[in-house]
Amino acid sequence: MSGKNIEVELRSFITKEKYEELLEFFRENSELVKEDFQETHYFDCEADLRIQKNNAGSKIWLKHGKIHDDAREEVEIKLGDEDFEKANKIFSAINLKAEIIWLRDRKQFNWQGIKVCLDFTKGYGYIIELEKIVNSDEEKEKVLEELKQKMRELEIEISSKEEFEKQFENYKQNWRELIQNGNTS
Repeated sequence: MSGKNIEVELRSFITKEKYEELLEFFRENSELVKEDFQETHYFDCEADLRIQKNNAGSKIWLKHGKIHDDAREEVEIKLGDEDFEKANKIFSAINLKAEIIWLRDRKQFNWQGIKVCLDFTKGYGYIIELEKIVNSDEEKEKVLEELKQKMRELEIEISSKEEFEKQFENYKQNWRELIQNGNTS
């Protein structure tokens, strides 16, 4: 099936020191696309439904598949700055509540045709994410191998899906306290 937007991504937890090293590397060796602060609400429902406000505006988006899959189809609706609270009110009115709220500082780079995000998420930690969008299932595996090779070049061990699941579950249970005091462990 053509015309899909399939996000192929690899991400890994990194230390604060590695984050700072990578920040310097990408500032010297790639194009800084944007620096962003994001507040993202994940809703308590069957689908992976989110709303986000950031420096550029806000959006509603839905991702198909499981949360830490390497490739997922995405549907996104861009909204104006003022629409974040309206979207939140609509979802609340139909009994969709924010299950988790993330507060993320993101630096996004274009590096050799790859979208690179260096993130610090309050209460969650430091993460690097490499991403490419493909249009067909056939391209997924090739791009996934390319991203794995780039992680090796950056000397980053890819965090397992199990590690992400464990950290995600911990954050999901404790996010209210974690964003209050900012712990990353």
